[in-house]
Parts: sequence; structure tokens; C-alpha cells
Amino acid sequence: MSETRPIYLDYQATTPVDPRVAEAMWPYFTQAFGNPHSVHHAYGREAEAAVERARGEVAAILAAQPREIVFTSGATESNNLAIKGAARFRAHHQGRGHVVTVTTEHKCVLESCKRLEAEGHPVTYLGVDAVGRLDPEAVRAALRPDTALVSVMGVNNETGVIQDLAAIGAITREHGVLFHTDCAQAVGKIPVDVNAARIDLLSLSGHKIYGPKGIGALYVRRRPRARLAPLMDGGGQERTLRSGTVPAPLAVALGEACRVAHAEMANEHAHLAVLQARLSDGLRGELPDLRVNGSWDRRIPGNLNITIPGLDAETLIAHLDGVAVSTASACSSASVEPSYVLTAMGLSENEAAASLRIGLGRFTTKAEVDTAVAAIGRTAERLRREGVTQLTTA
Repeated sequence: MSETRPIYLDYQATTPVDPRVAEAMWPYFTQAFGNPHSVHHAYGREAEAAVERARGEVAAILAAQPREIVFTSGATESNNLAIKGAARFRAHHQGRGHVVTVTTEHKCVLESCKRLEAEGHPVTYLGVDAVGRLDPEAVRAALRPDTALVSVMGVNNETGVIQDLAAIGAITREHGVLFHTDCAQAVGKIPVDVNAARIDLLSLSGHKIYGPKGIGALYVRRRPRARLAPLMDGGGQERTLRSGTVPAPLAVALGEACRVAHAEMANEHAHLAVLQARLSDGLRGELPDLRVNGSWDRRIPGNLNITIPGLDAETLIAHLDGVAVSTASACSSASVEPSYVLTAMGLSENEAAASLRIGLGRFTTKAEVDTAVAAIGRTAERLRREGVTQLTTA
């Protein structure tokens, strides 16, 4: 007898691979296994053609050109390449090494900026309001003659809050500053047009859009050209920006994931909006004192970040059977500190520690939402009744 799997509601951490994506990539592990850079024979040319088709699908979902897409191992590598590469190149060639970012960015963005600070690059960290929104005028005020880059994520990985990329892009373009955005949580969920928003550099990740882990991409604008110093030396693949053999199966998978997401985005958005409302209304019925964190009007429909006052979220998760949810971002879940994103929005440490992130996705059903609502409500009330507010350690 197979073990019953918990209901998966952590789609911001990762997504299951769509069966269509798995089917598309599998032949490139088995029969069409050539090196896409070995174009002197049929195996290599076959793999190269598949990689280039995939590049086109990634470009299409961004309204970009295929030659502007650089394959990477994921959004973390893309963010590192964009931020460090732009700052180092512009500092060396133009004397512009200042970077502007936001306190609620993903850890890999903040750590990249800290690395640059250690190298002597000045970095300005902007705050957000109580619902997690960045004022674009704060970006304008932070710009200096030596500003090389502004990095602002499109959708926050903890709260699902959407930033006004078009307004920020207009400001950076006006001042000749490169604009980078981490769109790992935005691509495939909301429309992203790099030209309309004047984005110069954009990071995305396969496993956030029903593709496999280990593959991502960086959009690098050609006109006006965004120049980067590469992080790795090697054979000069990917326009010399990312040396190393492109993994054809994973690139094919990312292309197919983008194709499916692009074609089905509107219907999926509507489906998730219905589920999000059902989840929110249900939880409010079970827990009237619940609070939603982040802007309700400017968020992706697959995310619900909530605070249950007086109840430690990790304790709730430890006692919650049959439902998989998380506290803060997966990349910082090993830390016992409250979410820095939520505290940056003005929540106290206790409030942040009482917060859950619930992620809905393509394969979530209404029945699963209803079951999760009942389980969360039942468990929270039981813990409160029994006076269990936090885990005890031996």
C-alpha cells in the first residue's frame, strides 16, 4: 500500500515538473544525447537545434529576441551574473560601480550585493511600505552619477507582491542606469515584457514554472546593450557570458515550460484567483483574527502569506498533518530568525514568526484547498486551546 502524500501548497518554493515538460526533455537524455556545441556531426546538430528552439520559447514569453537569452543553472546564478557582472564591468570601464536594490530581495541578490560591497562597490538598500511595495520615486532619489545598476524583483517570493517594473524601468533608462529584475516568481504567472518595462537584465528559473531544477536563464538586452563581466572562464559558450556545455535536456525542458506557461497563463491566472479567494475566505472563517501580509490588489494569485496571531508558525507546521506549507522563503528556512521580508514591511518579530506562506499552483484543486483550510483551522485552534505556542526542545 502506497503512503498517502500530503497536499502540496508550497508552489513558491518549487513546482512539480509538468508531464509535458518531462516528455519533451526525456529523448535528450537517451537518444538525442549529443553535445549542442559539437556541430560537426548529426548528434551535435540535433542537440543544437533543440537548444535554439528552446531559446526561442524562453525569449517569446519575455517578448525578447532569442539571442538575448543566456542559459544558466537557475535564477541564483542569473542574479549573480547580472548584478556582479554589470557592476564590475561598469566600474572598470566607466567608473560607475554603485548599485541600488531593495531590502526585501531574494537572499542571492542581497548576498551578491554584500560581495560587491566587500570589493568596494557602494550599495544603497531601499525599503518598502507596509504592504511590501517599493515607491519608484525612491529609486529616482537613490540614483547617483556613478550608479551602474538597479536590481528590483518582479514578484516577491514570500508575499507574492508585484512591483511596478515599468515605472522603475522608465526612471533607470532616463538616467542611463541598467535595470535588472529577478523575475523567478513572475515569469509564467503574469505578463512580462522586457521592452515595455525597459528591463535590461532579467533572471528566471525553470523549477518555478513546472520545469526541472538546475536550469534557468538570464535575459541580456542587446540594444541598448547591457555589458557584463562573466563569472566563469571557459570555452566561451552563451556569448562568452556563461562558459560550459549547455545541458540540452534541461534547456529543452525550460523551453517547453515557457511554451506551456505562455499559452496557458490567462486561464491559469483565473483558476488560481478562484482558489486564492476560496483559500482566503475559508481561512478567515476558521480564524477570524488572521491577517494577510502584502498588498491584496498587487500580488500574484498563487500566493497567500498570512499571520495567525499568537501562534508560532513552525509549531503549527510541525503539528499539521497532510498539508505541506512553509514559513518564509525556502532558501532561508534553515534559519530560526523571523522573515526579514516581513520585518522589513513593519511586522514585529513575533508577528513574522507567526506567519505562513501558502502557495497554490497549476495542479491544486478546490478539494485540496478545502481540506487544507479545515486542517489549518483545526490544528491552530487545538494548539491555542492546549496552550501550545512554540516547540519545546530537549
